[in-house]
Amino acid sequence: MKILVTGATGYIGKRLIPLLLNDGHSVICPVRDKERAKSYYKNQKKVQLVEADFLDSNSLTNITKDIDAAYYLIHSMTNSAKEFHVLEEKCAFNFKNFIETTSTKQVIYLSGITNDTKLSKHLLSRKNVEKTLASNKYALTTFKAGIIVGSGSSSFEIIRDIVEKLPVMIAPKWLNTKTQPLAIRDVLAFLHKSLGKKELYNTSHDIFGPEILTYKEMLLQFADVRKLKRSIITVPVMTPKLSSYWLYFVTSTSYKLASSLVNSMGVEVIGNKSNINTILDVQPMSYKEAVKLAFKKIEQNSIISSWKDSYISSGKLKNYVHEFINVPEYGCFKDFKKRTVIDKERTLNRIWAIGGETGWYYGTFLWKIRGFLDQFFGGAGLRRGRRHPTELNVGDALDFWRVIYADKEKGKLLLYAEMILPGEAWLEFKIIDNTLHQTATFRPHGLAGRLYWYAVMPFHWFVFNGMISNINK
Repeated sequence: MKILVTGATGYIGKRLIPLLLNDGHSVICPVRDKERAKSYYKNQKKVQLVEADFLDSNSLTNITKDIDAAYYLIHSMTNSAKEFHVLEEKCAFNFKNFIETTSTKQVIYLSGITNDTKLSKHLLSRKNVEKTLASNKYALTTFKAGIIVGSGSSSFEIIRDIVEKLPVMIAPKWLNTKTQPLAIRDVLAFLHKSLGKKELYNTSHDIFGPEILTYKEMLLQFADVRKLKRSIITVPVMTPKLSSYWLYFVTSTSYKLASSLVNSMGVEVIGNKSNINTILDVQPMSYKEAVKLAFKKIEQNSIISSWKDSYISSGKLKNYVHEFINVPEYGCFKDFKKRTVIDKERTLNRIWAIGGETGWYYGTFLWKIRGFLDQFFGGAGLRRGRRHPTELNVGDALDFWRVIYADKEKGKLLLYAEMILPGEAWLEFKIIDNTLHQTATFRPHGLAGRLYWYAVMPFHWFVFNGMISNINK
C-alpha cells in the first residue's frame, strides 16, 4: 500500500513509519522542511519526502494522488497560545480537500479524549478537527488518547523533571484531576493495526490504559519506579498563570506549552469503553509498566523521537532549519579559533557528543549561569539536553541550541541559538585539512545587541578558547 503520513518528523510519526515500512508499505511524507526530514529517513528507499505545508493549500500539488490510506498526525497546539485552534482547523480543512482528490480509502486520526462536559481550548480544537476531517469520499477512523507515556513524550519528560528534582512538592490542585495514561507502544499498536480494517471505517474510539489515576498518583508511582521518596501537597490558591510558571520553572517545557497543558490538566480525561481492544487484539499495559519500558529505552540510548526536538520546544525557530544554514557575514561579530587536529575521528566524536550530560568542555559553571538567565527570561535554558549522547540529526534540540547542519563524513556541525538574545547566534565546528575551525557568529539587533556582545566578549575569549582546546585533546 501507499500510505501518506503527516507529522513525519513528529513524536508519533517517527515511531509509526518504521512499523509501516516493516510491513512492506511505501510511505509518502509531506514535510515543511525536507532538509531536516532527510536526516531521519536517509537510505529508506520506500520513503518519499515531499515539501508541503498544509497551511498552504497551493503547496499540496507536489504530493502524489496515488494514495491508499493516510494518517493525520498534525498538531499545532503550541505554535501560538491564542490561535493554535485556527491553525489546526485550517490544516484539517486543507488536508481533507486534498485527500478527497486522491484514491485514499481510509484516514486514521489521532485525537484526544473529549468526554468531559467542560473541555479545554486544546481538546475543543481536537474535537473540531475530527468534525472537519469527516468526509463522504473516504472513511475516517479516529482514536482518542489521553496522556501518552513513553521515552521522549512531553508528559513523561515533564513528570520525570518534577519527580527527580523535587523531594517535596507544593503543587496546584489540578494534580487531583483524573486521567487514564496510555503507553506509547499501545498507541502505536492501535494506529498500526487499524490500517485497512473495514470494520473501523467511520468509527471513533477512546483508547486508554487499564487504570484511572490522578496526576498526583502518577507522580508518586513514577517516584516508586525510580525508588525515590516524594511528598506532594496540593494547594487551591495557584491560578492558571501561576501554575504555568510553576511548570515552566520546574520542568523543561516552554511557557507556551506549560500554559496549554495547565488549561488541559483541569479536565478529566476518562475514556468510554468499547470493543476496540478485542477488535485489534491490544491489551494496554499499566502505567508503571509503561514507565519501566520508557527507562529501558533511555538506558539503551534508543529514544527514537522526543518532543524536545520539535521546533515549538523553544518557540524561536518556527518551520525551516535551512533558512539559517547560511551563516551571515555582513554586520556580524565573530569569535574564530582553530587548532591542528591529530586524531580526526576522536575529535569528531567529541564534537558530536557536545552538550547535554557531556557539557560544553570548558567553563561549565558559566554555561549553567547562562542557561539559568535564559530560563529566567523565558527561554529554554539548558533543560532540554539532547536526545542521544553521541548522535545528532538536523533539527535536534541541543540544550539551548538547534542543530542546523550535521554531517560527520564532511566534518561539519552547525548550531543555531534558541536562547533569549538581542540578536541571532550560530556556533560552527568544521575540520578542513586536519585543522579544526570553531566559529561563533553573532548578528546583533540594534544597540542592545552590540552592547550585549561587548559585555560577554571577555567570557567568550576564555570559554571558546578552552572549549576548542579540550575538544581537540
